[in-house]
This record gives sequence, C-alpha cells and structure tokens, in this order.
Amino acid sequence: MSVRGDFLVIGSGIAGLRAAISLAEHGQVVVLTKADPRESNTGYAQGGIAAAMGDDDTPGLHARDTIAAGDGLCVEPAVDVLVREGPRYVRELIEWGAAFDRDERGRPALGREAAHSVRRVLHARDATGREIGRLLWRKVSAHPRVRVYDDAQAIALLTRDGVCQGARFFTRDGAVDEADASRTLLATGGAGQVFRETTNPGVATGDGIAMAFAAGARVTDLEFVQFHPTVLSIAGAPRFLLSEALRGEGARLVNEAGEAFMTRYEPAGDLASRDLVSRGIVRESQRTNASVYLTMAHLDPDYVRRRFPTITEACRQAGLDLATDRIPVSPAAHYVMGGVETDLDGRTSLEGLFAAGEVACTGVHGANRLASNSLLEGLVFGARAAQAMMATPHAATLFARSTEPVAAPPDGGELPDASRVRDLVWRDTGLLRTRTALLAAVTRLDEWRGTVCRAREAAPCDRELRSLDSLITVGFLIARAALRREESRGGHFRSDFPQRDDIHWRKHIADRVSL
Repeated sequence: MSVRGDFLVIGSGIAGLRAAISLAEHGQVVVLTKADPRESNTGYAQGGIAAAMGDDDTPGLHARDTIAAGDGLCVEPAVDVLVREGPRYVRELIEWGAAFDRDERGRPALGREAAHSVRRVLHARDATGREIGRLLWRKVSAHPRVRVYDDAQAIALLTRDGVCQGARFFTRDGAVDEADASRTLLATGGAGQVFRETTNPGVATGDGIAMAFAAGARVTDLEFVQFHPTVLSIAGAPRFLLSEALRGEGARLVNEAGEAFMTRYEPAGDLASRDLVSRGIVRESQRTNASVYLTMAHLDPDYVRRRFPTITEACRQAGLDLATDRIPVSPAAHYVMGGVETDLDGRTSLEGLFAAGEVACTGVHGANRLASNSLLEGLVFGARAAQAMMATPHAATLFARSTEPVAAPPDGGELPDASRVRDLVWRDTGLLRTRTALLAAVTRLDEWRGTVCRAREAAPCDRELRSLDSLITVGFLIARAALRREESRGGHFRSDFPQRDDIHWRKHIADRVSL
C-alpha cells in the first residue's frame, strides 16, 4: 500500500530536516531515512558551522574566502546566497535553542579553521553537527504533519511523463513500497563510502546521486572530491576524523622527526586549504618514507581535552592522549563537491525533483569546499528548497555549460563485492590521479554497472545489490569526470596534468544518462 504526502523528503540530515520544518507548515510531509534519523553526515560534522557573525567579519569577506578555496570554479551567485542568508538561519538555530559554545561575553564563540581569514565558525565543543541534528530532529519529530519512516531505503525515483512523483523504497521488513508526492526533495547526503578510506558513516553510499542519475537528472562536478587531511591512521582502529578546528586552535602537523613541515609545501602551512594540506601530507610521507602526525603537546592539555571531548575520547580508545601524544594521521575521502545539479532554489533538471545538501551541486563550493561551509549549505539551501517546493513550479536555470551523454553499460559478467569496488575507487580515483589509472577504473566500473543492473533485475528486493549499484554508479561517474578533466584544480589532482588550466577547464560539465 502506497504512502502519500504533499511533500516527500528523502534523508534526515540538516538539509532534509530544515526543509521538513518549513514544508510541514503547508502540507503533509513524508520523510524516508535509510537508518536511524540521527545517523547522517550531519551528526559526524565536528568542527562547526561558518557564518559572518563576528565584529571583524562580513558576508563579503566570507564570500572571498569561499571563492578562494573553490579554486576558480565557484558559482558566485550561489556563494552570495550562502554568505548573505547564512547568518539569518544560524540565528534561527540559536533562537530555537542550539547550544553553541559561548565566549566570556555570552556571545557565540567563534573558531578559526583552515583558509578562513577570520574567526567565524560557531561550534558546540567538537560535536556541532550532532547538536544541530538533535535540535532539528526535535522540531521535526514533534510536528503532527510529519511522518518519518526509518529503516526505509529509497531505491528508485518514480517518474510519470517526465515528472518526478515520489520514490520506491524498502520498508523495515524488506518489502518494497512507494511514497507518492507532487514534490520530492533528495537530501541523502554524500558518497564517501564509495572510497575505501573515508570519514563518512556507512549510510553515505551515494544513493541520491545514483537514483537521480538513473531517472535522467543531470549530475555535475563529481570529479571534485575533498579528502580531509587529518584522519586517525592506526591499523585496526576506525578512520576517525580529527577536525580542522584542531589546527585552528594551534595543532601542528609534524613528521617522524618531530619537524613541522607544511610550510615546505604551502605558504599558509597547517592552515592551508584541505586539498593542499592533504597533498602536503602525502608528499612528506613519500619524502621521509614515514608517518605524519598531528600534535597539540605544546598547548594547555586541560584546554585541549575540554574543547575537544569527542576527539579526546576517540583517541583514548585507540590508546592515545590527544593532549600529549603525537597522533598519526593521513587523508581520507570526506566530501563530494559535485552532485545532482540544481539552481539556487534546489530545482533539478527533472521536474518535481529537488535536491539540497551534499547530494546537490549548486556550484557553491567550486572545486574545493571551504571548511565548515557544509552545515551552512544544508541549512540555507534546505530552507530555500522548501520554499521553492511550495511555490508555483517553473524550470530550473542550471549552470553547467554542456551535458555529456552516458551510454548504457556493457555486461561485465562477474559481480564484485562492495570492498572490491571501494578498493578500486580509492586506488585509481583517489588523491593523486593519472590517465592510465582513471581509464582502467572507468572501463571496469562501466562493466560492473551492466553486471549489477542485470543482477538487480533478477533480485529487485535485494538491499545489498541496491547499495552496490550506488557505489558502482557513483564511482563510475567520479572516475569518468576525473578522466575528462585534464588539469588539476581544488580537490581534483592529475599527476599527468599538474597545473590549473583556466583556458580550457574553467567550466562545469554535466553528465546525464542517455534516455
């Protein structure tokens, strides 16, 4: 029996929950969430949420930093929306009771993170995403016009006559059901699990991107993947994110000999943008043939443990003291700048379908996201998408100059398991890329696309096959886009094309399945 609502929201991160709060004032809202409503990338965001709220800050300055980090590819109208509207929505969170840390004057304490020119990052210790998610979930769950279905994995968008009218999903007991709605919002988060090494939770398998692509929507900028430079790197221990805020508060990157090294590679040193720090760590590891570490031993240990209790506990469980020990780190996939292409109000190229948050691509991040802009993006564009979903529909104005058609895949025969896919994507489309590796990845992933497609036709109710399909599809689209872009820019680095090339590549190209 189908579930019906005026609006369907797929996902329960900051973008989906903020949208649901507005939508519930105008109709019945159905929320599908893959796992527990609190299990999303939002809850894993440690550092904070950036907004121009300090005495020495302005939206213009925030825009300048965002555009600089984006390495020449930010869609500037999207940046303007983010930085202008951001403070309003952050103040709304404060009015609703968000427990951000306060300074000695009782105002929100502002931290500084890499590539920010001033302190502008609001935080709740080192669990800011969890605090914002808690607040939004409390408001959503209390609203009588919101129905939340957890353990409900969306598997396909429903389209009729070229219009999205809901989604098909697995229920808690494994059956397949449908959710019908005149407007659907994809807020499924990112795709870090496509890579073997990632900071993302297990639910971040790129389902939203894969479903939208299969339904004929345009996807853009998927070559731009941000690798977080400082992830706990101990054999057998979880790959736990060590927030950018650590370096913002004075943590240093050092080599095996205890020497600070980042200024050898970048003038901004430890506070360079994430892509530059990640590559600096890799180069130093290759130069010394040894590990790289993060240290806070020169800071007040009581302050370190008080300011970063979650990270302190994670390190303790790994047998280390964040305040006094050198913590081994290495990069891992963290955030996808590309996604389902949208306009500034979340409209996609498919009528009736909207997207917001990490699954979407407004172009606001360009080739590399500025630290702590992700929570702000979900908040601002989730709210804007809700307003557009309630308005009279009109065509989206998208930003990519051209669209590359993606042909139907061949049948590759052998069906891989998820770990094999993730190993291949990490090895061949990771931090340092080459034509040879990317071409091999595109060929193999395209073959696997055909294999998993035919396997799903034979077993349409198999959840593992649905997740495997997402991993393969998104991995293929990332590799294809990275092979096409013959330059290095932001999160995309080609060893065989190491320079930025504005003459040929200062542009966005969308991919769309051949229908």
